Amino acid sequence: MTHKINLISIILPTYNEAENIVPLIKEIDRVIKAKKEIIVVDDNSPDGTSKIVTNFIKKNKTKKIKLKTRLSNRGLTNSIKEGIKLSKGDVVVWMDCDFSMPPFVINQLLEKIYEGYDISVGSRFVKGGQFKKTKKGKKDSVLAIILSRMMNYVIQFILGNNFKDYTSGFIAARKKVFKKVHLRGDYGEYFIDLIHKSFAYKFKITEVPYICLPRSKGESKTGSNLWQYLKRGAKYIVLTLRLLYEQYILKEIP
Repeated sequence: MTHKINLISIILPTYNEAENIVPLIKEIDRVIKAKKEIIVVDDNSPDGTSKIVTNFIKKNKTKKIKLKTRLSNRGLTNSIKEGIKLSKGDVVVWMDCDFSMPPFVINQLLEKIYEGYDISVGSRFVKGGQFKKTKKGKKDSVLAIILSRMMNYVIQFILGNNFKDYTSGFIAARKKVFKKVHLRGDYGEYFIDLIHKSFAYKFKITEVPYICLPRSKGESKTGSNLWQYLKRGAKYIVLTLRLLYEQYILKEIP
């Protein structure tokens, strides 16, 4: 049975992605043939990302691309929440805007939604998924890849299910999911929280393998040294333990 999708809302949360955003919009428009809207939610980037998108919209006289420039309460999670609020689609997609997540994979995520899944996640850790070798000179490192894989093993062990990529951030989900699951937490934490609560609410979830590419242009926002990676990883573990406490001790799904 094929499940109908009337409109797809693709949310692009940006901060200092002036070099990537227009090529990304063009590539998404090229490879995604389904009826869609593209919502850029920019945290008032000092590199002029919002202005570039505004000019692109005016030049192309398009209504399928929207821009929201946020001047307060900024941050990745709040940007995604804003995008969901603005979206008109019955399915929402979001992804990083640096080409590390190939736009053509969106079609594969949507295929699982058509099949009846509520949430489809781009995964680096299921069979067929991987990290592509980092470009020379980039701050993304082999160390970051190893720590990310180890962190996901630990989270999977603690939460006790077979989900592999708790820090993906590449997702297609039916809008109805967010009537029950409200995003909370900082960079990365929000996704662990989202997946855990979605399992608790019995939503159908699957993972689709993809090859994570090195950032196309600009600077990584995930960290640049061992201390930053370990600090972020510690926050993930604290969150994971808190989720167990909330579900099994407090008997609640916040």
